[in-house]
Amino acid sequence: MSHHLFLLSPSDTPLYNLTHFSTKPSQTAPSPLSANLPSWSTSAFAGTLTALSGASSVVQASTQGGGVRMGGGQDRHVIQMIANASLDVIEEVVRRDNGMYLKSVDKFNEWTVSAFVTPGNMKFILLHEGKNDEGIRAFFTEVWEVYIKTMMNPFHTAHGVISSAIFDGRVRASARKHL
Repeated sequence: MSHHLFLLSPSDTPLYNLTHFSTKPSQTAPSPLSANLPSWSTSAFAGTLTALSGASSVVQASTQGGGVRMGGGQDRHVIQMIANASLDVIEEVVRRDNGMYLKSVDKFNEWTVSAFVTPGNMKFILLHEGKNDEGIRAFFTEVWEVYIKTMMNPFHTAHGVISSAIFDGRVRASARKHL
């Protein structure tokens, strides 16, 4: 099961993104979009159809950690399109609700979009397959803490791209813990 995290500035500029492949089993079994199409029609567009169906990718490669790592990057554009398309829905939910954790705000096939909006209007967007509300809430809270600590660094520019290896390591550790 994969998770895709995007941190966006108040002007919707991407500041950080992470793709995390969880070794935890998925709670729902995805049904690929291409299963209903003849085989001759899916060969040329296999990567796009797989990405649109909610599956991670056609290619699977084994990682050293023993888990299976999906992807070769061919569906990255679809993931970004889903995240960008959810921004309007997130803005509507923010106007209607006062909470920071917005739970699942949008769904695209098997991808669910969860969001967290800070008081400074930073948007944390997570694309995921399956349901894990408490884990996602805890993950967003920890990422927000790490983000605040990074912004308090006098050598970091506010709303600038986050390239800190320490930030990345802590976000990845939180993803392993909660997702």
